[in-house]
Amino acid sequence: MTPDPAPTRLFTPRFFVMCGFSFTVFVSAFFLLPTTPLRVLSLGGSTLAAGLFLGLLTYASAASGPFTGAVADRLGRRRVLLCTSLVLTLFSLAYGVTRDYRVYLALAVVHGVVWSGLLAASAAYVSDLIPENRRAEGIGYWGLASVAAIAVAPNLGLWLYDRGWAWVCGAAAALNVLMAAIAYVLPEVRLRAHSAPGGGVLERRVFLASGTLFLYSLGYGGVTSFAALYAERSGVHPRGLYFTALGIVILLSRPLLAPLADRFGTHRVLVPCLLCISAGLALLAVGGSRPWLLASAVVFGLGFGTAYPAFVAHVLRHVAPSRRGAAFGSILAAFDTGIGTGSVATGWLIHRYGFGTAFGAAAALALLAAPYFLVVERRLFGEG
Repeated sequence: MTPDPAPTRLFTPRFFVMCGFSFTVFVSAFFLLPTTPLRVLSLGGSTLAAGLFLGLLTYASAASGPFTGAVADRLGRRRVLLCTSLVLTLFSLAYGVTRDYRVYLALAVVHGVVWSGLLAASAAYVSDLIPENRRAEGIGYWGLASVAAIAVAPNLGLWLYDRGWAWVCGAAAALNVLMAAIAYVLPEVRLRAHSAPGGGVLERRVFLASGTLFLYSLGYGGVTSFAALYAERSGVHPRGLYFTALGIVILLSRPLLAPLADRFGTHRVLVPCLLCISAGLALLAVGGSRPWLLASAVVFGLGFGTAYPAFVAHVLRHVAPSRRGAAFGSILAAFDTGIGTGSVATGWLIHRYGFGTAFGAAAALALLAAPYFLVVERRLFGEG
């Protein structure tokens, strides 16, 4: 079979279909992620247990990411997208009928394995559609689909939650079916590599470099699980205000900032973004009133929105096309470990010391991401 030629255009029909797929994926996910902690609390769980849901899900995703990414390279990315979408439908229905929050925590482990396969396969699929000289821009635009989902889904999910938990889970299941339908009509991307996928499960250099993502995703895990609860405890309505503001900032800033990484280099764009992430978390630590939440969302969003596409564009220059699934699996392993650890640690710190201390600790750890990137990237790739 003749391999697909190298892409020369960024905006193609398949690229837009993948954007639609990712939008659907993250709307479904963010129906569940902000509302499940509230559901756990309503069933008698503590804030620590509420944080454990996302923590266990992302730990499982992190541990399985290198494996599921390599599976996507070998079995075909479209096939993995289809199968994982169907399995996620079953999980959404299972959450709807469960009445014991401890069962939620058990389901989250298997859910995380499926989630890692879905994300690694979709990222590898879309990376083959993007011209190499527009990689940061392309990853950035594709990622806007998930950002748009994050901007609208939490508030809609919370609105559904107020009408009953079954509405949340039923809507998520319906979107999972739609994901499967989109994956079914996608053609498989034929690898442009000169050889079949090979090598070990883990892309070691990519995994080590992804410590950068781990350090700042700690704070993102805390934000994902507890920003709505923070707003509620501070008397701010709507509870999903932070997510909406964050999504709008990323939607406006990423198209302007991500192409700069292709033009001027990832270091000049990524390092300021990492510093903005830390500053945004520090603002969140100062207070949970409406002005502080909005200020944090703006500063955090400016950094968080562009840091990921700039980082991915950098490391993919050193990865063969036939190993992109494994590379994204390694990225997921580090990123999801950070999200899971951040969710669990933030829940524990909030329970013991309050929201300010929890987000202050996240800001301090995120501040280490920039020097880590500069030192480790120079040693691994001889750049910087």
